[in-house]
Amino acid sequence: MESTIKTEEFVTIPKTEYEALKEQVAWLMEQLKLAKHRKFGAKSEKSEYDQTSIFNEAEANAETMVAEPELVEVEKHYRKRKRLVNDRLPEDIPVETIEYELPEEEQICPDCGGPLHVMGHESRRELKIIPAQAVIVEHKSSTYACRSCEGNGAGVPILKAPMPAPIIKGSFASPEAVAHIMCQKFVIGTPLYRQEQEWERNGILLSRQTMSNWLIRCSEDWLEPVYERMKARLLTHEVLHGDETTLQVLHEPGKTAQSKSYMWLYRTSGDTKTPVVLYEYQPSRKHEHPKAFLEKFSGYLHADGYEGYHKLPESIVVVGCWAHMRRKFDEALKAVPEKDREGHKAMPGKRYCDRLFELERTFANLKSEGRFAKRQEFSRPLLDEFYAWVDALKDPPKTGLGKAKHYALSQRTYLERYLLDGRLEISNNRAERSIKPFVIGRKNWLFANTVKGAGASSVIYSIVETAKENRLKPFEYLVFLFKTLPNANSVDWDSVLPWGDAVPRWCRMPETKKDENRV
Repeated sequence: MESTIKTEEFVTIPKTEYEALKEQVAWLMEQLKLAKHRKFGAKSEKSEYDQTSIFNEAEANAETMVAEPELVEVEKHYRKRKRLVNDRLPEDIPVETIEYELPEEEQICPDCGGPLHVMGHESRRELKIIPAQAVIVEHKSSTYACRSCEGNGAGVPILKAPMPAPIIKGSFASPEAVAHIMCQKFVIGTPLYRQEQEWERNGILLSRQTMSNWLIRCSEDWLEPVYERMKARLLTHEVLHGDETTLQVLHEPGKTAQSKSYMWLYRTSGDTKTPVVLYEYQPSRKHEHPKAFLEKFSGYLHADGYEGYHKLPESIVVVGCWAHMRRKFDEALKAVPEKDREGHKAMPGKRYCDRLFELERTFANLKSEGRFAKRQEFSRPLLDEFYAWVDALKDPPKTGLGKAKHYALSQRTYLERYLLDGRLEISNNRAERSIKPFVIGRKNWLFANTVKGAGASSVIYSIVETAKENRLKPFEYLVFLFKTLPNANSVDWDSVLPWGDAVPRWCRMPETKKDENRV
């Protein structure tokens, strides 16, 4: 019987192929760790690594705008620990007083048997919540005729008492009902089917189809003219912010229910006292949509790195976002174990971004001219130093740091443009904060049913968010519009805009200390 001896065969892999496989494994591990972090990790990008001693310690810690401290002698003192509470009961709401008294037969002194008198009161205050109540409002208009003319047999004049026009003819919808449904969906994020269930629990059978019809009809009749006027006002500004996010529309001509549509956002910057926030529904992400919307606009547009914004006309100067740049380095750090992050090559890039943002916080209270000068003095040298560091990186393009390098170099023209004008901002976070209410609402109602519904949603979101930016109460402002516009022969549109003179005081939010400290 012959015996066979198995010998191990060693396969020699060329060095170039080995290095490629090694890079591929490293990239796959990086993607796996990022995927785990996106699913299970914290969403905040707040830096946990604020040590700035790796490079340029003196320059990093220097505060050129802060005066030198004075020498004072600190005396020993004790402070009673106090819990910080921001809650407070409002002073301008009705107060319901409930008095508690002893029965008359018990108002007798237990010692001498004499009568008792009230010597004072002990009181406490509670906040009582009254859920939404529904009432039927019946409008009756009296009709008048002349008895004398009736007796003489001549023509009888007939007069009617004026009655306010309905918000929707032939419907039992009221301004308050439509405003309530709008705020429930577009402010609180409660979809119509949940509202339908809540109405039913209160004994009111109001279908989601009826509510949807009300929203679309009122949006088309009364809110779209306000939207168009706000758009005209928006395009007169010289600095804007833009962003976009996905939207699913179930019944859209020529597209499947699973395909993506988009909700675009355009808003004013921080250089105005009358902010405008506008949404626009479009079936795609093509650059033709912002090009058409901004056709009459000329100035600066803050945006992210999406290539579509870079195809806009030359009259629109696109300004990049350093928050997106910082995010690239943050993602590269999240792909490595936490113990190795401090010495990782992406950490200096993240710290460069943090220092640029810290400078902006230092310049926050300056006027645009002063901010421009300080940026040239401090931000420009730091930015040049950052790009010198980026140029020296040799990481493969598919790694997290390689992607960060590619983003920094490809977006350099746009990232540097915030230095051109003191009114510009270092990031597009203002637009991202404004589009967040739509994103949160989308998690609740998931999709739009029709194109008309998506268009109405963009208009209503625009009215609501602009009202909030101008310190208006959305429900009260919508009621004001729905009561005013149907009964106006001619409308001075500027007066009914959120900052207009015709907007009553009861639509405005009460001023707080937080508002007084706003810059």
